[in-house]
Amino acid sequence: MISELASQEKVIGVKQSRKAIREGRAKRVYLACDADPAITGPVAASCAEAGIPVETDYTLSQLGQACRISVGASVVAVLSA
Repeated sequence: MISELASQEKVIGVKQSRKAIREGRAKRVYLACDADPAITGPVAASCAEAGIPVETDYTLSQLGQACRISVGASVVAVLSA
């Protein structure tokens, strides 16, 4: 599943991801399992309200590598086409 992050259109980071969720553009959200729950909790709640599936099986570094960035990513939202 994480392989879709390399090819799909996405936004990385809490602010951009929450905006995409709010605007109904996110189709799946990845939350790093080792990220601060104070950061990921509100995003998870937004996803639950909007009915967006959430993946929590990956670490900060795994998400960062999958997105081809040099730092970890706590939140990544895959966008609808």
